[in-house]
Amino acid sequence: MATPISLSLSSLASKSQQLVRNERRMLAASDDGAMMKQIQSTHAPDGRVVDVKPILQVIDNVLHHIIPNIDHAMNGGTGHIDALDDRTNSSAVDGALDALAYIVHKICCEVSCKCSGGGDAHATTMGILNMLSSYSWDAKVVLTLAAFAVNFGEFWLIVQLCTSNSLAKSVALLKQLPDILEHSPTLKPHFDALNKLINAMIDVTKCIVEFTELPSEFISIDVPPLSTAMAHIPTATYWIIWSVVACAAQVTGLVGMRHEFITSTSEAWELSSLAHKVSSIHEHLQSLLRLCYQRIDEKKLLEAFEDFKRTIETPQMDNLKILLKIFRKEETYYLSNPDKTKVLIDVLRRKHVLLLISDLDISHEEIRVLEALYKGERVSSELNYEILWLPIVDRSTWNDGYEQKFLSLQSIMSWYTVNHPFAIEPAVIKYIMEVWGFVKKPIAVTLDPQGKVLCPNALNMMWIWGNSVFPFSSEKEESFWKAEAWTLELLVDRLEPNLPTWVNQQKVVCFYGGVQMEWIESFTTVTKGVAKALDIGLEMVYVGKNNAKERVKKITGLIKEKKLSHAWEDDNVWFFWNRLESMLYSKTQHGKAIENDFIKQEVMTLLAYDGSENGWAVFFTGSDEMVRANGEKVLSSMKSFDEWEKLAKQMGFIPALRKHLEGIIDEHHCTRLILPGNSGGIPEKVQCAECGRPMEMYFMYRCCVE
Repeated sequence: MATPISLSLSSLASKSQQLVRNERRMLAASDDGAMMKQIQSTHAPDGRVVDVKPILQVIDNVLHHIIPNIDHAMNGGTGHIDALDDRTNSSAVDGALDALAYIVHKICCEVSCKCSGGGDAHATTMGILNMLSSYSWDAKVVLTLAAFAVNFGEFWLIVQLCTSNSLAKSVALLKQLPDILEHSPTLKPHFDALNKLINAMIDVTKCIVEFTELPSEFISIDVPPLSTAMAHIPTATYWIIWSVVACAAQVTGLVGMRHEFITSTSEAWELSSLAHKVSSIHEHLQSLLRLCYQRIDEKKLLEAFEDFKRTIETPQMDNLKILLKIFRKEETYYLSNPDKTKVLIDVLRRKHVLLLISDLDISHEEIRVLEALYKGERVSSELNYEILWLPIVDRSTWNDGYEQKFLSLQSIMSWYTVNHPFAIEPAVIKYIMEVWGFVKKPIAVTLDPQGKVLCPNALNMMWIWGNSVFPFSSEKEESFWKAEAWTLELLVDRLEPNLPTWVNQQKVVCFYGGVQMEWIESFTTVTKGVAKALDIGLEMVYVGKNNAKERVKKITGLIKEKKLSHAWEDDNVWFFWNRLESMLYSKTQHGKAIENDFIKQEVMTLLAYDGSENGWAVFFTGSDEMVRANGEKVLSSMKSFDEWEKLAKQMGFIPALRKHLEGIIDEHHCTRLILPGNSGGIPEKVQCAECGRPMEMYFMYRCCVE
């Protein structure tokens, strides 16, 4: 015959099972408008502030001590494990709970009473919400979770200690608690579902608390996404409290546990369904939280951007304040110096500084040419400037390969560099891209000793005139252009060491390009024949093609092997074409229109010639007498030399060739000018090099793997 106490405990377990089953019919009901109004009607905060963080830390500590021990027991383990180090700040918790112990106790009693009596989960949840009406939403969930942590913690302490502690054993006997180890195979689904739900509850609670801690100066509670999140928090609070009731009912159901409860799986299914619901809430809140942090980061970035903009546009005593603002505040202001040792950024104070800005695809040719200016001529000319490399990278795709690439580039640079690309302040990167116009092609921003920006990109003028244009200001660049003319020296600079001798000897000098070996052989052979027929000195130099390094290298080898002409090495070919592009960008940067700028016209013509697959040639006599043509025209002219030979003997080679070329009617032609779309400063209007008509603009995507 059953004793009264066993009947009572069996009845208690039955009622607890009924409370858990009531969840099924309520799973959808709390999300409709009427239920939302009911939840909102319980909320009447009185402005009290509850420091929930230390309380949540204790709750987290309690529940994350229990869960590993449950798993340990369910898997047949004996004794218990100490899952986490207890790093709770007791004094902070005492202060936070000092006035809250009573309300936590009331919630404990409410949950225990309703679960024991088999009450409705929704009614119990609403009762707790009414009890906590004067508290904020985050305080409601934390205090309810604290009450559950107390009940569940006490329950598990008894279960854990009953095999080794006589007091715990006696209490377990009075409560008719089951032997967890004995029933572990059948209890495992119940505790697995319980653990999942507890973890989901903790996650959502932390998320709710995190929303309340977002900095109000960077995000408004009245504007999405934060306003959207705050509208969802009452529903999330409801489900957390309901989950606490469901978990408490599950634990209470173990008291006086009968065989049919042990073997039943419906309760585990109910908790799993609830865990899925709460996890979905967490995912949604997390997505909103990410949007909030994105909005905060954007606001912080904008404020830092405006701060850097004000600083760099305000006259300074020296350049140090601006240089310091380039780096993230949490970074130590160290640079790698040319000897690859760390130095303070103060070494650049009151010096002319070139900020070399690039990605990790900066070419070795570019580094070598810049090094020649920095180390060679700089010293001999007693110029006082330093270079600081600022690599701009995509942090989201950063990996070990990029790390090694950065270190490799850093190792070959003979100037100052940042210790790591991530040290650069994101707001400065935004300024570099939006104001200084960096996209991909390297630029060098010049700062004078007081930090004033002298030029947003000095590389163009440096490639054209070298250190003679120091201190690399826009005004100095403008003055150099005013004194410049389209001459052989401007086109070739010091790339051809024999040029002064050839000019003094009054030789015709021909520079030609292209990558069709058949055309090159025909053109060089027939042109030499023309020079021989006119008995004039001729020197021919192959200058390759832009962005075709491997093909040019192969053709250069054949030209030298067959002794067709002179041919430049890789660095000279790269520098020749880079200087031409720099002339175009420099002219465009200074607002020079092609219609009234002869130098710009000639530069764009040569770049247009290079844009085709055919060859081209330009002839000079002396410094400034010149004629040029595309490969088809110049080759046909040389082959038809007999038509203008008499004129050449009368006028001279270049005037006669020019006159002959002018007489060629080219009804069908297709001229292309290919410029890097990532360099900035692209001219709005471009005229055809052949007919002078405006060229149409197209977008071209190119992948050239040599």
